[in-house]
Amino acid sequence: MPWLQFAVCALLIGYAGQALTRYAAIISQLTGLSASWIGLILLSAATSLPELFTGVSAVTVFDTPDIAVGDALGSCVLNLGLLVALDALSRDESVYCRVDQRHVLTAGFGIILIGLVGLAILTVGTGIDVTFFHVSAYTPLVILLYFVAIRATFVHERQLAIIAPPVETEDGIGLKQAILRYLAAAIVVGIAGSLLPYIGMQIATMTGWHQSFVGTLFIAMATSLPEFVVIVSALRRNAADMAIAALLGSNLFDVLVIAIDDIAYFGGSIFANVSPAHAASALAGVIMSGIFIVALLYQPRNRFFGHFSWVSLSLLSIYFLSAYVIYLHDF
Repeated sequence: MPWLQFAVCALLIGYAGQALTRYAAIISQLTGLSASWIGLILLSAATSLPELFTGVSAVTVFDTPDIAVGDALGSCVLNLGLLVALDALSRDESVYCRVDQRHVLTAGFGIILIGLVGLAILTVGTGIDVTFFHVSAYTPLVILLYFVAIRATFVHERQLAIIAPPVETEDGIGLKQAILRYLAAAIVVGIAGSLLPYIGMQIATMTGWHQSFVGTLFIAMATSLPEFVVIVSALRRNAADMAIAALLGSNLFDVLVIAIDDIAYFGGSIFANVSPAHAASALAGVIMSGIFIVALLYQPRNRFFGHFSWVSLSLLSIYFLSAYVIYLHDF
């Protein structure tokens, strides 16, 4: 039964995810905002709703902060791993040769935010912790940096004159219609995506895995399904920049989710109540973001087996290595 429920949710996400991409592209055309900006804000927020709902429920209802942090950081690493799928689906040339280099700014902020969470886990774990009531001092800093990242990206695009004049769409859909349909699709993705972790937990508990490993690997895979559907749909619409921006924006939002989880968790600082193994996920996210930046600037053209660049192989290696480290730590 859980597998059937999982399949139904996946189908709903697949259908709604394609609609999300379509109406996000229409909103981009009608407002003049770039595909990257739309991906960074609209698509990333919609596809990250499962992480938000999962994290808050994990710390408030089930008292499992390891699941919350593992899901958020695991999703960050998995999102960067999804770049491998984008690269493989980009048949003519590597996806890194097709997208704009301005994504370096978002990836750079991702390194800062993910690295800050990793630092918080390690330092608080050693007893160095400052809290305001039950909230860690790192939390307001994470929230501040998230909004700084969003504003900096907007200002950067405006300086590059990327905000183009609005244009008419071919199918005649107005801005109000596009926004309403986008919101409807986002609600479907949010609800179906939020059910996936609970279904996933039913399946995962049969294996007897520990919470940090389950959150980092299995639940993160479940909550990242919307991102996968959206980026594939965006690439098929020849909107690679929107796909990349959605992934990088999801990483920023996922780190913000950890801060929200800390506020919602009344058992003390969330960083003091999770396994230090999560720092491995944070470190993997930092390294993979660095590899992405190098690839974006270097633009590799050689591909193995006609589908994978050395960048993809490196990203896969780091992803599986981090998962193995967490597995060893838990077992």
